[in-house]
Amino acid sequence: MKKILLISIILASFTMGFAQDNLTYQQPSQEIMELVDAPLAPSVRLNKNADVILLLYRDAFKSIAELSQKEMRLGGLRINPATNSSSRANYYKNIEVKGAKDKTAKQVMGLPKNARLGSISWSPDETKVAFTNTVNNGVELWVMDVATLKAHKIMDAEINANLGSSFSWFRDGSALIVKKLPANRKALNEKSTSIPTGPTISTSDGEKAQNRTYQDLLQDKYDEENFEILAESELVKVTLDGKQTPFLPKAMYWWVSFSPDGSYVMVNTLHKPFSYLVPYNRFPRKSTIYTKDGKMVKVFDEKPLIEVQPKGFMATSEGKRSISWRADRPSTLYWAEAQDKGDPVVEVDFRDAIYQQDAPFTSDATLLVKTINRYSGVQWANDKYAVVVDYWINTRNVKTYLFNPSDNTQKPKILWDRNYNDRYSDPGNFVTKKNKYGWNVIELDGTKAYLIGAGYSKDGKKPFIDEYDLNSKNSKRKLQLHNVDKLESIVMAINVKKGEYLTSVQSKTDYPNYYIRNIKRRTSPYAITFFENPFKSIESVHKEIIKYKRADGLELSATMYLPLGYDTLKKEKMPMIMWAYPKEFKDKKNASQSTASDNSFTYPYYGNPIYWVTKGYVVLDDAAFPIIGEGDAEPNDNFMEQLVSNAKAAIDAVDERGFIDRKRVAVGGHSYGAFMTANLLTHSDLFACGVARSGAYNRTLTPFGFQSEERSYWEAPEVYYKMSPFSHADKMKTPLLLIHGAADNNAGTYPMQSERYFNAIKGLGGPARLVMLPNESHGYSAKESVMHMLWEQDQWFEKYLKKADKK
Repeated sequence: MKKILLISIILASFTMGFAQDNLTYQQPSQEIMELVDAPLAPSVRLNKNADVILLLYRDAFKSIAELSQKEMRLGGLRINPATNSSSRANYYKNIEVKGAKDKTAKQVMGLPKNARLGSISWSPDETKVAFTNTVNNGVELWVMDVATLKAHKIMDAEINANLGSSFSWFRDGSALIVKKLPANRKALNEKSTSIPTGPTISTSDGEKAQNRTYQDLLQDKYDEENFEILAESELVKVTLDGKQTPFLPKAMYWWVSFSPDGSYVMVNTLHKPFSYLVPYNRFPRKSTIYTKDGKMVKVFDEKPLIEVQPKGFMATSEGKRSISWRADRPSTLYWAEAQDKGDPVVEVDFRDAIYQQDAPFTSDATLLVKTINRYSGVQWANDKYAVVVDYWINTRNVKTYLFNPSDNTQKPKILWDRNYNDRYSDPGNFVTKKNKYGWNVIELDGTKAYLIGAGYSKDGKKPFIDEYDLNSKNSKRKLQLHNVDKLESIVMAINVKKGEYLTSVQSKTDYPNYYIRNIKRRTSPYAITFFENPFKSIESVHKEIIKYKRADGLELSATMYLPLGYDTLKKEKMPMIMWAYPKEFKDKKNASQSTASDNSFTYPYYGNPIYWVTKGYVVLDDAAFPIIGEGDAEPNDNFMEQLVSNAKAAIDAVDERGFIDRKRVAVGGHSYGAFMTANLLTHSDLFACGVARSGAYNRTLTPFGFQSEERSYWEAPEVYYKMSPFSHADKMKTPLLLIHGAADNNAGTYPMQSERYFNAIKGLGGPARLVMLPNESHGYSAKESVMHMLWEQDQWFEKYLKKADKK
């Protein structure tokens, strides 16, 4: 236990300065730059009939100047106080529209100059599209007419987009409810100029509060005041010609939701007291129902501050939760309530019950159905048929029930009872259609529903459409796709009666495009988008899904890329970069399943290492790293042994093919993949070097669980000790490049994790380099940051991998 206690001590002896490389932002080599600078294909938004297509254009990256604007981090939010919107939002810069059968798209007219567009939203009748435009001093509201393709501004920079969605359409599409900055808004407090009036104090009253290591929390009363100022809005009704009418007075509005028929609106507000321990979504909140004219009907639910709740992934709060409108009824609310006090340790027959209440919300609530596991969601069809899903993380179990919403005396029928890690047995998702209210409901033909599935199998991906009888549970396959050289996926049903479905088709060299396929006519699908491959320089790269076994016989897989121009007959032994991310399983059978496809499009981006096929490296991407704990064992009980076994099996598989010099193999990963990388370099001699981005390396800094580990440090100290690379920094002798966003907001991966780990390695004489990217979060968004990151990796691989001693 001595060693375990030591890892909680900050290494005071490592406070000496370390050598700094005062570099400006660097750029990678031309081969990599060409791929990074490739223009993005537009994002696609379709109407319900898939005959009108919005093409939304954006830049791949922000600039470091944009990322460096003033930011306030409050209650789990990151806010730009100048614009009253998320400081981390990404924006579109242009919109085009095309018909499904048109070859070319048309430009939307009247868009703002230097547009920064967001919150794209079809009107209920899909004749209009609303969107925001962010300018230097705030957020504006704009509307586009789909018929004329003309856009116009209906609200100046008065929107408060700090908390939740900033606007909602009225049912008739004539106006929107908008969160508006309140009149006479108070000025924000500047901590640097404020004189403290006392200390910040937190107390513990003896109740357990085992929360994850959240970031960006409120820290003092100045933060509390600023959070309230930034969260407060007035609700106003804004017509399409820009006329504003007050709807509700100032409050901290979180979200607004109209009933399907538009007669009622449920408004969710945040309240005091705030917390320094949990983010805003656990602050006190109230759900209130109003008429569409803004007249209060009733307070439907109130939640206190939730700082304390039972331990475990399956713990939840007591009382109403997941309140929503029934999609098939005009104005009926439904919700779930825990039957075990939200505590997974409590033994009960049913974990949750789902209730409903009809407008005008004066009658007693009606029980609809109870679930054995924790409630996950409902899909509605009509008054006779609805489907509810529950799940239980500890056993990886998911159940799907059919129930009668009009008769709770009928016992629900379990349609599927399966392990959610078992992708091969996934029955698919129910086909839905928009009803008269414009809400999605399960499409039925009598008792027959339809399912669209990905079709993963041991023989590859074979997407399917099934006709499924809800009463008999008999299934009839209507379509199964399997192309030898292309990958076609079924996106959604357009018209089931006509047999029309939207699909996406791609290949190794063909960028994913949308097609319409008619399964009744059995004709070839026709394209409705025509995006070109922006990565022509690597379209000839050899790509292959390889399968292999680890020492215990478990079958694994990975995607292997050979260097551009590689001679497979000569088989020169090249250096290899392996990238991976560990995943936990409760059984070996599902851990061996593969969902990768040889025919998926080869898409390089900063998160993967595909760029390096241009530099003479073999790349092994998405290598399977299952961590299995069967029966009463937890996956992490044998984490290290399985980690090393996975890595050795992957290297052996490529080495046996004769492609690599196994003394020149690098490993890398992001987040939990970075954690994996540090452990592999520490506990094996398989690698020449590694790259670890935005990881966590000292598990005592995440003492109430991490990833899929729900045991606390005090319950499993040996596990926390053994799995922490920081604990074993004295064994780290392999060159490790650590990269971290200096403003990382991900739970557990504080920037301090990389800083302290680097200090430990340096203090103990290990080879490492630490790169902190200014203002970057858990994922990196500034072009300068991404370019420099790629340059760092390229230099690292050149020095410690390509030029490492060969056999």
